[in-house]
Amino acid sequence: MTSIEIKQGLTEEFSGIKYILTSGMRSRLLLAIYESPKNLEELRTELKKPSATILHGLKELENINLVRKVQKSYELTSNGFLLTVNMVKLIDNWYSLSKSKIFWNNHDLSGIPDELLKDIYLLKDAEYIHSTTSDLSNAFNTYINLLSTSEELRIIMPIYSENHLKHLIKLLNRKRLVKLELLVSEEIYDSIKENDLFNKKILQNKKVQIKCVKEELKIFLTYCKEFVSLSLFFNDGHYDDSQILIAKDENALKWALNIDRIYKEKEENYVKLQTGSSNFNEHLEH
Repeated sequence: MTSIEIKQGLTEEFSGIKYILTSGMRSRLLLAIYESPKNLEELRTELKKPSATILHGLKELENINLVRKVQKSYELTSNGFLLTVNMVKLIDNWYSLSKSKIFWNNHDLSGIPDELLKDIYLLKDAEYIHSTTSDLSNAFNTYINLLSTSEELRIIMPIYSENHLKHLIKLLNRKRLVKLELLVSEEIYDSIKENDLFNKKILQNKKVQIKCVKEELKIFLTYCKEFVSLSLFFNDGHYDDSQILIAKDENALKWALNIDRIYKEKEENYVKLQTGSSNFNEHLEH
C-alpha cells in the first residue's frame, strides 16, 4: 500500500468517525455495544441517560446502518463494527501521543513508515524516559541495562556509535546474548567493517546477522521478547540519545515486528548480508 493510498484511507475513515465523534451520545452508544449487544435497560444503566435520549441516538445510528435491533437488544452491524474499531484506534492513538507528547513533538517522524504511524496506539503503554541536567546519561543507561536482560536482540541502528557497539561486544563476550541481528545503512556497515575490533567481534561473529540497506535509516529501534525501545532524530537531523520510549508488552512487540515485515517487502534494498540467525523474528512471534 502506497503512502497516498494510506492517506486516502485515513481521510475516508475520518469522515465517518467525525460524524460519530461530533456527538457524545452516538460515540458512547457504539462503544457501549462494541463488546457485546445490549438492551435498552442495560444501555440506560451504563450510560446514565434517559430512554428517550438513548433511543434517539440509536435511531440515528440505525439510519446510517451502524446499529441494528435484534429482538430486544441492539448490536453493531459489520459497518458499525469496522467504524468502531477505527474509532477505538483513533482514541488510543490520541492517548498514546498525548501520554508521550514531548517525545513525539520533539522528533522527526519521517523514519517511521506510514503504516506504523497509523498504529501508534500499539505503543500506548510505553514509558517515556529522558535524561536530566543532573543525570545526562539516564536514557542511555536505562537502555543499556535492558540490553543485558536479553538473549536475543534485533536492532535497527541508524548511527555509527562506538559506545553502542562496544556494549554489544561485551554482551556477546559474556555469552548471554546468543542471537543479534543488526539492520544498518550501507554507510554504517562500511564504518563498522573498517574498524578492526568491530569487524572481528561483530561482523565475523557467528551469533550476529548483519543486514544492510541502501536507504538512510532514521529510527533507532531495538526489540526482543523482553522489551521494545524507540529513539529518534531531532528535526535538524541530529540523533537524540536523551529521550527514549520503552515498552514491555505484546502490542509494542507487534508494532516492532511490523517494521521488519515492511523492510522484507523491499528485499531489493538489501546490499549485504552477514549470515547468522535466520529465524529470529519467527522465534519472537512464537
